[in-house]
Amino acid sequence: MFKKILIANRGEIACRVIKTARKMGIKTVAIYSDADRNALHVKMADEAVHIGPPPANESYIVIEKVMDAIRQTGAEAVHPGYGFLSENSKFAEALEKEGVAFIGPPKGAIEAMGDKITSKKIAQEAEVSTVPGYMGLIEDAEEAVKISNEIGYPVMIKASAGGGGKGMRIAWNDDEAREGFQSSKNEAASSFGDDRIFIEKFVTQPRHIEIQVLCDSHGNGIYLNERECSIQRRNQKVVEEAPSPFLDPETRKAMGDQSVALAQAVGYTSAGTVEFIVDGDKNFYFLEMNTRLQVEHPVTELITGVDLVEQMIRVANGEKLSISQSDVGINGWAIENRLYAEDPYRGFLPSIGRLSRYRPPAEVAEDGRAVRNDTGVFEGGEISMYYDPMIAKLCTWAPTREAAIEEMRVALDSFEIEGIGHNLPFLAAVMDHPKFISGDMTTAFIEEEYPEGFQGVTLEGGVLRRIAASAAAMHRVAEIRRTRVSGRMDNHERHVGEDWVVSLQGENHPVTVDADRDGSVVRFEDGTAMRVESNWTPGDQLAVLSVDGTPLILKVGKVSGGFRVRNRGADLKVHVRSPRQAELAALMPEKLPPDTSKMLLCPMPGLIVKVNVAEGDEVQEGQALCTVEAMKMENILRAEKKAVVSAIKAGPGDSLAVDDVIMEFE
Repeated sequence: MFKKILIANRGEIACRVIKTARKMGIKTVAIYSDADRNALHVKMADEAVHIGPPPANESYIVIEKVMDAIRQTGAEAVHPGYGFLSENSKFAEALEKEGVAFIGPPKGAIEAMGDKITSKKIAQEAEVSTVPGYMGLIEDAEEAVKISNEIGYPVMIKASAGGGGKGMRIAWNDDEAREGFQSSKNEAASSFGDDRIFIEKFVTQPRHIEIQVLCDSHGNGIYLNERECSIQRRNQKVVEEAPSPFLDPETRKAMGDQSVALAQAVGYTSAGTVEFIVDGDKNFYFLEMNTRLQVEHPVTELITGVDLVEQMIRVANGEKLSISQSDVGINGWAIENRLYAEDPYRGFLPSIGRLSRYRPPAEVAEDGRAVRNDTGVFEGGEISMYYDPMIAKLCTWAPTREAAIEEMRVALDSFEIEGIGHNLPFLAAVMDHPKFISGDMTTAFIEEEYPEGFQGVTLEGGVLRRIAASAAAMHRVAEIRRTRVSGRMDNHERHVGEDWVVSLQGENHPVTVDADRDGSVVRFEDGTAMRVESNWTPGDQLAVLSVDGTPLILKVGKVSGGFRVRNRGADLKVHVRSPRQAELAALMPEKLPPDTSKMLLCPMPGLIVKVNVAEGDEVQEGQALCTVEAMKMENILRAEKKAVVSAIKAGPGDSLAVDDVIMEFE
């Protein structure tokens, strides 16, 4: 077995590989850029080598710099993680020449299947059903428009070397095909160093289901069931689960057998994933093969008990697979939520900055439940603009899908993240969405269910009452603390008021709090009562309560006259006032935010790539105004209505912060 391996990656996947290597008794080497000098993967590894400036094309994807790190440390093998050099055949070739094992497939398999155009042709030759499209290289935007018309809109414009949603655009008309071609080409060049583009038919109402395969160099190949990855945003997966709630055993076997046959046809070894789109009648179509470990691999590990990273290392060491197809079962259900540094209230635009608070739920592995958090960040660390905005992959497992979803709800409610925008509220909302709960979703789920973007969650009355009762009980505890701190209490506890008005989500709840040593009974005006028990103390940012014997977890912050409470995707200001204070508060005028309706504000920290208009131009609704690049993604900002540009305040090359003014309108 290898004594030392280098991980040619960063962030959570580097940390994930280090954990398995440590378990196997293998020493690890991390590589890092200037931006990652204090990163978690650097701290976890046995050795670390600096490889250059923050941009990936000056550090992590410069093959010679990685090779230098290998030579310096004497690493015998390299795990590439995903992204970066993981599907780069030139990197695999360089390792082979150096006599260093690549913990991944052979160079030929990467070239055959890692390139999306080539893989389509091979699949067609093998009589695998594929999505209609144009497999040749496309020279310019006008050719892209011509091909798109021949295929028929809508079409998917994709980077040949792409992955992770980078370099992908859906076009519904000629204008979008032109824009999408150029943006995809630019993103592909900056993310992968390869700007080749192809176009295929975009199949509406599809499900995205993928098969995990594992092959050794002795002719053995198995599949480890499927993952449902239909909940996506901008073609990037957000929620994954295993198994799929849609497949039956016959379809699963057919997809699995076809995936293994395809892998073996190209001499594939190591772990890989064959992706399919599946229609409502369970017809499946080959989409692409990812010749690497997938981001969502933990859900497969949780239902099969197979450590995929360990298997990859053993296969790279020349070992035979120790498991056969008959050994692979489905034990329970697993869900993965990807936590991203992106603001769901601003159209999921990237957010960067310092993690002032980062407290994931405790990881557990018990007979009836499991919580797993794959992460590469820590409290006090920085989320950089240079890399993918993923913070963590939160996974839960339970014997049934319903129980796994409930475990995820509790885990999300318990996850504390402060300092940056993040998508945790959105994930919590998805876990409670009827379509997700029923398993009736397609890749258009987010687009269809949140057409105006994510506006937060409106909680139903029963949940609001539980929160109102909890807030009243916590307020009483805080009032007692305040009187003690102020010195206004002697040894005999001063009586704290019993009557309060709790205001939240536009509703007022007059309540009476009857407290005892173990908790409080909160009575509402209609006579109903709730028993609230908790060991919460003022200042705690996480409140774990019991309301009528049912658990309730709230993230709690302080606001004037009450609390900021977050639960199940809702973000509430909860005011607890005396009846007289509530009466006066109702008379106070509402403070209105400043009018920015005649300005285009930068929605995230980023770099202006292009300004499409000039001062004096009349713009139409939906017209592209400028392009902002952040975290390797290009974001086109469009006019919300017809207007005339009165002033341009920023130009190409300018770095802007959130809400900086880009242009003004008459």
